[in-house]
Amino acid sequence: MRTRRPKYTHGFIDRHGKPRFYLRRPGHKKVPLPGLPWSEPFMRAYQAALDADWGKREIGAKRTVAGTVSAALVAYYQSRTFTDLAKLTQQNRRAILERFRAEHGHRPMPIPADVMQHIIDKKTPAAQRNFKKAMLGFLKYCRSHGMITNDPLANIEMAKIKKSNGHHTWAVDEVEQYRQRHAPGTKARLALELMLQTGHARADVVRMGRQHVRNGTLSMRRQKTGVQFDIPLLPELLAEIALHPTTELTYLLTARGKPFTAASFGMWFRQRCNEAGLKHCTAHGLRKAAAVHHALNGATAAELMAWFGWKTIGEAQRYVEEADRIKLARNAGARLISRTGTGQPVTPVSQSETKSQ
Repeated sequence: MRTRRPKYTHGFIDRHGKPRFYLRRPGHKKVPLPGLPWSEPFMRAYQAALDADWGKREIGAKRTVAGTVSAALVAYYQSRTFTDLAKLTQQNRRAILERFRAEHGHRPMPIPADVMQHIIDKKTPAAQRNFKKAMLGFLKYCRSHGMITNDPLANIEMAKIKKSNGHHTWAVDEVEQYRQRHAPGTKARLALELMLQTGHARADVVRMGRQHVRNGTLSMRRQKTGVQFDIPLLPELLAEIALHPTTELTYLLTARGKPFTAASFGMWFRQRCNEAGLKHCTAHGLRKAAAVHHALNGATAAELMAWFGWKTIGEAQRYVEEADRIKLARNAGARLISRTGTGQPVTPVSQSETKSQ
């Protein structure tokens, strides 16, 4: 049984003892809802009431005019399609869509394809893909609610993006170089060990604390995807944590004693890497290094998924294949060395010896 009512739902018992429920959103007319919360007729009417107001004015937003891009975005932000996304995904997509809204919110729906192409053309290849990803969810919502009939992104041309392996994966000697610069017991060292030993993203590392640990196991959900992970705290990390105060729940705190945001931590850690002479290394590169390390030690794709909180096996399989590549190269080198006995290539036959033969 669900105990909470759907968002914006208000109810009371009338003078005849009958329960009454209404959808009451700020800036919108009160809408009566049939039946009981979460029942099929109730939810059908509830969703219809939410969807019917996509073109209405958003309270306090003078730029919102019925039937425009801005009004459609207001409805999208309030829909389950958007609110069911992970919080971090909502923040990232809304930031992109709000920039789009600032320039084109006054336009009537639907958006012409040539306008979308012009918007795309002004962006870098990476920004083009981020924009398209954010727009796809919005346009899918618009199509399903009759605001548009065709997808203006269907035939969009985007610039080719150069293939890249993304963030640099830290090498063993680079980790050691950082450790030489930042001694045990420092916040900088704790940050490294948390990221390297847990292998998780900065958005999760900044939330980690003693409240997430039970019997030596760290249990959390990834902020980006909501996937649960339960991993043991490794000895090197436990040794580093023991050097820090136990008065705060969160392991990493700012100079003001407050938890970091993911963005502020990224900038702070960037400075710590620079101090160690590792300007090409990043926080995310430590996550990749941890994945490769696990794979080199025999972790399967399924085990990597469980440890790193990945949703799809393809993400894990990349690191298994990378580890296999490294192992195969090592094996090939070992065989060559064993054949020479010295680790040096066999001396080639001289030209004079060849002629004599």
